Amino acid sequence: MNRRSFLAAAGMAVEAARAQTTRPPAPSSNVPSRRVYGLNRNWLFHPKPPEGAEAPAFNDAAFQRVTLPHTNIVLPWHSFDDKSYEFVSVYRRHFQAPAAWKGKRVFVDFSGAMTASTVSINGYAFEEYRGGYTPFSFELTPHLKFGGPNILAVRLDSTERAAIPPFGHSIDYLTFGGIYRDVELRVVPETHLANVFAKPVRVLSSDRTVAVRCYLDGPVARPVTITAELHDGGKLLATASTTVSAAAEYHDLTIANLGEIELWDLAHPKLYQVTARLSSGDATGGAGADSYSTRIGFREARFTDRGFFLNGRHIKLRGLNRHQTFPYAGGAMPARVQARDAMVLRKELKCNIVRTSHYPQSPAFLDACDELGLLVLEEIPGWQFIGDLQWQDLAVDNVSRMVRRDWNHPSIVLWGVRINESPDNHDFYTRTNQEAHALDDSRQTGGIRNNYASELLEDVFTMNDFGFPLRPPNHPAYLNTEFNGHMYSTKRFDNVERVAEHVIRHVRVHDQLAGDDRYSGGIAWCAFDYASHKYFGSGDRICYHGVSDIFRLPKPAAGFYRSQCDPQEEVVIEPGFFYSWGDKPGGNGPGLVPICSNCDHLKIYYGDRLLMEADPDRQTYAHLQYPPFMVNLNRLQFNNWADLKIEGYVKGKLAATRTLSGSGTDDHLLVKPDDAELDGDGRDATRLVLAVTDQFGNLRPFASGAIQLSLTGPGEIVGENPFALSGGAGAVWVKAKEAPGTIRIEARHQYLGKQTVEIRVRRAEPEWV
Repeated sequence: MNRRSFLAAAGMAVEAARAQTTRPPAPSSNVPSRRVYGLNRNWLFHPKPPEGAEAPAFNDAAFQRVTLPHTNIVLPWHSFDDKSYEFVSVYRRHFQAPAAWKGKRVFVDFSGAMTASTVSINGYAFEEYRGGYTPFSFELTPHLKFGGPNILAVRLDSTERAAIPPFGHSIDYLTFGGIYRDVELRVVPETHLANVFAKPVRVLSSDRTVAVRCYLDGPVARPVTITAELHDGGKLLATASTTVSAAAEYHDLTIANLGEIELWDLAHPKLYQVTARLSSGDATGGAGADSYSTRIGFREARFTDRGFFLNGRHIKLRGLNRHQTFPYAGGAMPARVQARDAMVLRKELKCNIVRTSHYPQSPAFLDACDELGLLVLEEIPGWQFIGDLQWQDLAVDNVSRMVRRDWNHPSIVLWGVRINESPDNHDFYTRTNQEAHALDDSRQTGGIRNNYASELLEDVFTMNDFGFPLRPPNHPAYLNTEFNGHMYSTKRFDNVERVAEHVIRHVRVHDQLAGDDRYSGGIAWCAFDYASHKYFGSGDRICYHGVSDIFRLPKPAAGFYRSQCDPQEEVVIEPGFFYSWGDKPGGNGPGLVPICSNCDHLKIYYGDRLLMEADPDRQTYAHLQYPPFMVNLNRLQFNNWADLKIEGYVKGKLAATRTLSGSGTDDHLLVKPDDAELDGDGRDATRLVLAVTDQFGNLRPFASGAIQLSLTGPGEIVGENPFALSGGAGAVWVKAKEAPGTIRIEARHQYLGKQTVEIRVRRAEPEWV
């Protein structure tokens, strides 16, 4: 038997997909042709920089030492002014450029900085990069002091500038500020592989191949050889080579004769590696040798008039929209934390697709989607507004940067090339579609709209439809990309009628979607509550639109998504309500409420007495594989209020039990980190869940009080301390310092006492540059 408590999933540790580059050895006189160095530690930061703060000789002794990812200000989790982070700051990084780098080219690569970055090296300033969600790079080579110290500086404007997408009008989310993604130094030969697009072709046929497009940067003064290799782990499967005698934008190779290949799919997301090598043709590869590796998966994904097909198999898409931001730090969370969101969506909420609303998101999140079998609709930054031609040029550039960064991710099945819910603009959206198709002809495009009569320039009609019943599909390939959300904002601690209705509103839409194959499926708004501007949300600048709260803790509606999995994967019993006698107007118990489960049959006990038996409500929700059980819990005994026990049966056998306490008491303080170990690099972090539960492990949604936290060891708390419970629960994050050891956290509640947890911090190698 399996008793499922409110936060059983909170302790599911995930080894996050790492976007970090393995630290290379310290420099020597024999430097390999390509090195990528993490440049995420030992930054200096000032939120109100004096004049001249980027100058090499500027005295930065008063600057704060920080690591990346970094938010320009730590904020409360709600009720703060977005102007708090809208300011100009300066980051400085001292580093050595070894003499051995002479003859190489050196680039600095930024994964993301919010919002407009003026980068300078040793006093030389590059052109401002405008955009917070896409990567950008600058070549440092001509401005470096080889064999000596160098100063890299970034003047970062985090204000909402109308000339930069997504700004120009109101937007329903916050962008925050800071260098919130990783930075790297890339040391390469004069002529090198700048990018590689490895595209599986005819994946369902026995003559499948990999089309490898190699982008070279630099002159081709003499013939060079490009070799492409397909690897499965350490095993070389197939190769292809070509000789290049002249420079061109790209060079194409085809890897054939692959042998037996495993497909990437939802249940078995098999990944392979493609490595492209550039050499001058001698036995050792020569001084110009270079290599570039990327992961790929073999899969065919198509949206059609009969729905969505993955590897020839019809799949009904069921997913949620995701904002990448977190409490306290905005988007500035490390790879482990970003990747865990993918695990929550795939393993806890059982989604098979996510939309990166409304911008390209963390590479670590997408890596995890590849590894977990979670499909992705990725889109460009924006919200309802189209600016002038220069603004549009930036948006088209965002399409290019998004596609070029992410084209090798097998999880991505659709490019979003339209500004979310914007009006038609034929010329602009002709350009965005042409850009995506020119770079990647293997994926379809979509454009998120809220106008049913909108002009379709994309391959898939992607529609935000908040009504019910939904409108019928009006184009051959149709995907619902938002529903619910702001139409029924719900907090975890709302009245029992509201949280139960919140569940039903998700159930009924997915039931309609499941009943018509012309719908490819639906992506509900949204996975997690999020911070927004003052003209949105519930008065505290939080949009309570998620099926989970901003701390990634589930509301009852999350139970519906969790229940839509095969019981062989997990037997689920999730009450779509909170159990009490008097919370519903009129009292007499919770009323007619849903229990979300993938069981065949339920037995419900009131105290020791069998109250009722129930079957899935297939009459109301005929199209769902696992409809909810609608049970009437009215007129329970007022003077003999008791526990409610739910037994779930699969194929006639007891498979799981869930018990809800009738005591009305706060029984336990739960303190649970997502991970037992962190890396001592000053960047790594994990969530620490704080909750009050009943005796059976269920959340007490009206529990209150402040949790006082104390920490010893090589770590720090990111969040509010003391932490005031919201709906009986919440979270802070624990960030490791740059030292090994053991972090010990004591959490104390005024009435429930204290709990202590430990997190081990592993030694991390220092960045030597």
